[in-house]
Amino acid sequence: MGKTHQAGWVSLRGKMWYGYFRRRVLDPKTEENRVDIVCVQLGPKTRLTKSGAREALRMEVAKQTGQNLSGRVQKDSSTSFGWFVRNRYFPLRQGDWRPETAKEKMSQIELDLIGKFGELPLESIDRFMLQTHVNQLADRYCQDRVKQARSYLRSIFDEAIEQEFLLKDPTRKLKIPKNLRPKDKQILEWEQLWLILAHASRRDRLLLILDMTEALRPSELFVLRWRSFDNRNTLSLTETVYRRQIRPFGKTKKSLGKVHLPDGLAHELLLWKSESPDPSPDSFMFPNATGGFLDVGNYRYRVLKPLADKLGIPKLNFQVLRRTMATQAQNMGSVKDIQAHLRHAKADTTANEYMQALPESVQGMVGSMYLMLEKGGEEKNDSDDLQQNATKPRSEKPAKLLKGLVGTAGFEPTTSTV
Repeated sequence: MGKTHQAGWVSLRGKMWYGYFRRRVLDPKTEENRVDIVCVQLGPKTRLTKSGAREALRMEVAKQTGQNLSGRVQKDSSTSFGWFVRNRYFPLRQGDWRPETAKEKMSQIELDLIGKFGELPLESIDRFMLQTHVNQLADRYCQDRVKQARSYLRSIFDEAIEQEFLLKDPTRKLKIPKNLRPKDKQILEWEQLWLILAHASRRDRLLLILDMTEALRPSELFVLRWRSFDNRNTLSLTETVYRRQIRPFGKTKKSLGKVHLPDGLAHELLLWKSESPDPSPDSFMFPNATGGFLDVGNYRYRVLKPLADKLGIPKLNFQVLRRTMATQAQNMGSVKDIQAHLRHAKADTTANEYMQALPESVQGMVGSMYLMLEKGGEEKNDSDDLQQNATKPRSEKPAKLLKGLVGTAGFEPTTSTV
């Protein structure tokens, strides 16, 4: 009979030592936890004593489960995914996240990952289990959430290896499913933008045209104060709002700063300021009924949604407007210009996530390419004709060329006689 030890037990069967240890795994069919007893062959009795067999088993357990047998902390099968994330991963990452961002990320990890793997030991989670779970997430959620879940998994297991809880990374070949839900890429035409402005109230028209022209995020737009406006052509973005909390920072490092106002828009803001009941520097440009800032959610449902329903526009929100302006501006400036206008940290975000292809622009480009190709062909034909004519005898030149010269100054057709 084998004797139980902390790292399993060993048993002599005939002339061979065998080791056994328990391992908790997730059954892929029933998705329930079960305990497997793993058996490994350690070596012959002639080469291993019982203590040597135990040491061999200990090393084999470490190899298969990722236990750290030489580090400062003993890692064993009691280390669950949930314990590691809450006690070893979150404390390290929270310093890199802003408080509001940390709440969102931790909540999403709790729901999408810990809810599934929380009770399982780290070493029992393999790539098959992770990939099937990511595939299931793709059936329920948008592609951004699926990509974030994969990114969190890779980060968590990378940290587990770094802290010597694991030896092998099960997320190394973890893939993003191909059956992701398509992203919403809706943009508006100029005619729709004109209709929106025409049917909006005076306050909403000015607020929306300011947002459309400057491509402001709603978190920046609704906390604009009169001190942000220099009464000329500059608007200074100095704060944002998130979950009804005003913050002295923006979404990215480039979010806050100065933006240029066209003359006409600056003039409209001056008129609006002259009519404002409180134009003091700390007052909001577009206050609510009590003088505070407007709530983004309320504005979306009380103003934008009724406008969209009235005008027959499928969807109208600030994300659609921002994407529309990035797309419609692509014929008015370079990608770098639009990136600076939207105040993105990377041009890839501007080009890949916001700027959409315009069918008429693509058709014009294809037509221009065809004309350039045809122009090159015509120039080649003309060059070939001139070269051939230069090598032919004078009498063999095409009649059409001679005909073209009739009537020109100093030219008279002649006939030759034999």
